[in-house]
Amino acid sequence: MTAPAGDWRLIREEAHPGPMQMALDEVAAETAADGGTATVRTYRWDPSCLTLGYRQDPDTVDWAFCEHEGIDVTRRQTGGGGIYHDAVGDIAYSIVVPAEAVPSELLDCYHLLCEPVLDAFERIGIDAGYADEPMPELHGPACYLRGLHPAHDVVAGGKREGERRKIAGNAQYRKRDAVIQHGSLTYAVTAARHLGVFVDPPVDPDAFRDRVVGMDELADIDREEAVAAVESALADWVRAAEGTTLVTDAGWTDAERKRAAAVAETKYRDEAWVRSQPGNQNE
Repeated sequence: MTAPAGDWRLIREEAHPGPMQMALDEVAAETAADGGTATVRTYRWDPSCLTLGYRQDPDTVDWAFCEHEGIDVTRRQTGGGGIYHDAVGDIAYSIVVPAEAVPSELLDCYHLLCEPVLDAFERIGIDAGYADEPMPELHGPACYLRGLHPAHDVVAGGKREGERRKIAGNAQYRKRDAVIQHGSLTYAVTAARHLGVFVDPPVDPDAFRDRVVGMDELADIDREEAVAAVESALADWVRAAEGTTLVTDAGWTDAERKRAAAVAETKYRDEAWVRSQPGNQNE
């Protein structure tokens, strides 16, 4: 499978606070749904950020730890557990495309949009793929400690022969006739901080590292090179398809940036969105 036909743009890694990154995904969806270009991009969380799953209970968060450590907290549109996105240890991407251009079945669409992610790991020299078998849940509020499922969890080689650990978290949602898939690729494991954002996790940093692995442990590559590999895989995935055009080194329009800034403040930084009980948020 290749990228859907159409006009695409590649937006290379930009650093923004978490609420702005989530707002940019939403604005890219508006652009795609209104007949504009589809988007592939990489991005960096600055400062480090905890994103809560759409229906996650805010009482699972150690708010004092996050404030003390200068960690932003926002809420994603996608479900699942919370993810700590380290400013250095996390490499994020998103793919935004008109819904009519991709499979309507969730898992088929997910596997299509994960193709460039798996290709990126291959370019880095990491043998990554979907989990071979289920693994039990360790701590439900933390996305990376939930049970691993062969259908969608991406894992890579571990410390011992035959061991596979989670290296990426990916999820998607649909909004305004567009599909948004975003993901968190682990460059370096920051176990203590990842656990610290949650209230009383029942595992220690060593147990976290037994479940999660970073690129820097499996390949001799610096972060800049890893980001470049992800960007080239996204770009080549688009170029390989018939009927596509791709603008590389593209940027956001002034109108998109203005709209995203407003959405970030009124939604993704809003206390009612971030700290409300699950399911009570207003779209």
